[in-house]
Amino acid sequence: MKAIGVSIIGCGSAVPEQVMTNDDLSLLVETSDEWIRTRTGISKRHLASTDLSLSELSAQAGTQAIAMAQLTPGDIDLIILATSTADDLFGSAAKVQAILQANRAVAFDLTAACSGFVFALITASQFLRTGVYKNVLVIGADILSRWVDWSDRTTCVLFGDGAGAVVCQGITEEDNLLGFAMYSDGKQHDALNLGYHGTDKGLKEGIKVNQGTYQPITMKGRDVYRFAVEKVPEVIEKALFNAQLTTDDIDWLILHQANQRIIDSVAKRLKIPGEKVIANLDEYGNTSAASIPLALDEAVRQGKIKPGDIVASSGFGAGLTWGAAVFRWGS
Repeated sequence: MKAIGVSIIGCGSAVPEQVMTNDDLSLLVETSDEWIRTRTGISKRHLASTDLSLSELSAQAGTQAIAMAQLTPGDIDLIILATSTADDLFGSAAKVQAILQANRAVAFDLTAACSGFVFALITASQFLRTGVYKNVLVIGADILSRWVDWSDRTTCVLFGDGAGAVVCQGITEEDNLLGFAMYSDGKQHDALNLGYHGTDKGLKEGIKVNQGTYQPITMKGRDVYRFAVEKVPEVIEKALFNAQLTTDDIDWLILHQANQRIIDSVAKRLKIPGEKVIANLDEYGNTSAASIPLALDEAVRQGKIKPGDIVASSGFGAGLTWGAAVFRWGS
């Protein structure tokens, strides 16, 4: 039996209709359009309306990806939903499967924050390379507006909502997932959190439980910045080494859309020219697990990324986690 490779054959994305500009935010907290843009590169962000679920947003992106791949929902064997903001703490992937009517697919959630899409893409490749499944839908989606403290000007300016998806297919001709690398460092866990807080509740003498809910996002911005500009170039170079490629072989660089300064710094360290860097956080802000597939889908549909182009991508965020995947776009 021939070794089975991986090809990424379709992509899609979806964002909410509501738009919050920097000027809008200046009415909520003490900030300004100039302050936000010069420090982050963000001008606006799309926010989910009260009646839009994470599952629905994910399914919209998935529908587009399946259509571009010229498949039907019934062709999908596995759905991996990378998210930190599921509608249900037990997971939302199965709900996405139901909305799509992908009745043959097994579905599960994967949580790795802003690294989630890259981790999910790499996870999908393992199922494909073993021949267990043929068509896998990978979705990165988050509705972070649910968990932002809209009175905290250090975090509320950063985040937006969105979803992006790709269809990966097992093929025997070649392997288009050329190299990857993943890392975690729990010692830096406190740098970025969406933590649980509760209070003790007595049930009977000698027995207490803790009940509560998750609290808004907290972040040590400088720590995250230093971590990203150091670790992201390293992990991309590791993935390129595993792919037996160099930065000169890269056609496009797509990083997690967290901060334009981070993107610029990483590209500079890797000596990748600006015209090869895909960035859209000006329009969407930081959409966590959605940011890489959202940027990929826009670039593909704009005709920038063409079949055969080599893309280096890297996600990084809470955990702390970081990873990179180098792939050739299209079948």
